[in-house]
Amino acid sequence: MEEAWYRNAIFYSLDVETFHDGNGDGIGDFAGLTEKLEYLHGLGIDCLWLLPFYPSPNRDNGYDVMDYYNVDSRLGSLGDFAQFLNKAERLGIRVLIDLVLNHTSVKHPWFQAARRSPEDPHHDYYVWSPKPLPHDKSELMFQGEEERVWTWDKKARKYYLHRFYREQPDLNIAHGPVRAEILKIMAFWLRLGVHGFRIDATQALIETYGLKGFTRKQGLQFIGELQAFARGRRADVLLLAEVNAGVGEMNTFLEGGRLHMLFNFYLNQHLFLALATGRRTALERALDRLPALPPNQQWLQFLRHHDELNLRLLKPEERDRVFSVFAPEEDMRIYGFGIRRRLVPLFGGPGRWVQLAYSLLFSMPGAPLLRYGDEIGMGEQLRLPGRASVRTPMQWSDAPKGGFSDGAGRTVAPVVARGPYGFVQVNVARSQQDPGSLLNWLERLISTRKQCPEIGNGRYFKRVAADRALLLHGFEGAKRRLLFLHNLSPEPVLATWKELGFRAGEATGLFADGAADDDPDGIRVAGHGFRWLSIHH
Repeated sequence: MEEAWYRNAIFYSLDVETFHDGNGDGIGDFAGLTEKLEYLHGLGIDCLWLLPFYPSPNRDNGYDVMDYYNVDSRLGSLGDFAQFLNKAERLGIRVLIDLVLNHTSVKHPWFQAARRSPEDPHHDYYVWSPKPLPHDKSELMFQGEEERVWTWDKKARKYYLHRFYREQPDLNIAHGPVRAEILKIMAFWLRLGVHGFRIDATQALIETYGLKGFTRKQGLQFIGELQAFARGRRADVLLLAEVNAGVGEMNTFLEGGRLHMLFNFYLNQHLFLALATGRRTALERALDRLPALPPNQQWLQFLRHHDELNLRLLKPEERDRVFSVFAPEEDMRIYGFGIRRRLVPLFGGPGRWVQLAYSLLFSMPGAPLLRYGDEIGMGEQLRLPGRASVRTPMQWSDAPKGGFSDGAGRTVAPVVARGPYGFVQVNVARSQQDPGSLLNWLERLISTRKQCPEIGNGRYFKRVAADRALLLHGFEGAKRRLLFLHNLSPEPVLATWKELGFRAGEATGLFADGAADDDPDGIRVAGHGFRWLSIHH
C-alpha cells in the first residue's frame, strides 16, 4: 500500500483570529494569514490545522457554530478563504479544518427553529427531555464552569442536552437527517479544496447518553461512513480525530480503518509525567503499549495545543506530580485535570529542557504538531480567564501590538506585553536574527526530521539502559536504523556500547544538543541532553 502523505508531515495549529490582522481592525483574518504563509513554508510546515472560523458568537472560541457553510465576517469572506487555499496549495501546504459535529450554537437557525415547535423538522436535530436525566458530574467537560448537562428552554418547554457549555446544544447524531447534513458539510468544504478535517470531540459521537435507540456500534459505523464518504470525494483526504483516551479506546476508532489519524493524548500525558519525574518509566510504558499502525493510519504527537494540557488519563498521584513541577500555582491549573500554560514557560525558559521535550516529540512514532507561537517561545497570559490564557495574538515583531495588527483599536485578545515573554523580547523578527534562538533551532530539527522518514514508516524498537533516566528507542527502515538517546535527568548519564547495541564508529550523528561526547565505554549524554544517530547496516 502506498504511504499516506500525513505519516511524516509536520503539522501546525493556529486560530485565524489570533494569527495576523490583515485589515487593521484588530482581529486576525484570512488576508493576514495568507500574507504569512511564506513564513510557515520556510519553517517547514506541511499541513495547517485551522481552528473553527465559521460564523459564531464565540462563547467557546468558535466551537459554538452558527453556520457551517460560511466564514465569520470578522475573518473575511469565502473568497478570502479561497485565495488562502490557492496560495497554500502553491506552497505545498495542505489544510485541515475543524469539523464540529457534537453541537451547534444556541443561535444556529436549526436550534432556533427547533425551539419553536416539536413539529418543526429541526426539532429532532437536538436532544430533548421533559426532565433532566441523571448524569455523573465527574464527566462534565468544563468542571467548575458548568454544573449540569441539561438546560431548560422556555420556548420549547423542555430540557436540552449539552455536554459542553449551555450555549452549545448537542446535535442528535441518532437522527438520520443530522447525519445527512454532516455529509453535506464535508462535501462543501472538500469541494472548496481542503485536504481534510479534524473531528472535534470524536468520542462524543459514539455516546448513547440521552439518545433513544442509538447504540455505540451505530456511532462507530457512522464514523466509518464519514471516512468512506470523504475518501470518495478526495483520495488523499485526512480525517484526524480528537480522542482523549487510553490505548484500548483509541484502537476502537482505528479498527477497520475508521479514521486515518488520532491525537495521541495518552502518550502526551505520559511524556510529561516522564519529564516531571526525570525517569523514562512512564513514557517507555506508553510507547510499549502503542500498536503498530498500517500505512494509511498514523498518530499525531504533540506537546501543546489550543486547549489545556490535559492530564485526565493519569492517576491522581501522577497528575499531582506533573502539577507540582509544571503548574505549581493554582491559577496555572484548570478543570482539576489541566494546565493552562504555554510550552516554554512550563520549562522555565527556552533552554535545554524544552529542547529535550521537542526532541522527544519529533522522535516519537507518528507525525509532530506545533502550536502557533510555541516555535518562538511565546508565554501565557494567566490574567485572562480559562483557556484564553494560551490564545493570545502571535508576536511578529517589537512593533506596537507585537506586529499582529497595525490598527489603532484594540486587538481581539491582549498581546503579551510585559515580562520575559513580552512581544519586545519574544517575536519572530528577533528570533530569525538570532542564530541561537529557539526558532532557528527548531528549523534545524524540522529539517532533520524530514530526512528521517523511518520515524513515520519504520518499525519501532527500544533498547534498555541501566540508568532509568535514559530513554533509548529507534526505528528500523529498509536501509538504516535510527537510534535516539534522551536523558530525562538534569545529571549526565552514560549509555554503554552494550546497551546501545553497536560500537564506536558504527553510527553517524544526525542531531544533538551540542554537549554529548563519545566515551571509551559508550556515549555520555549531558543533563537533559539528546542524540539522534544513524546506525549503518
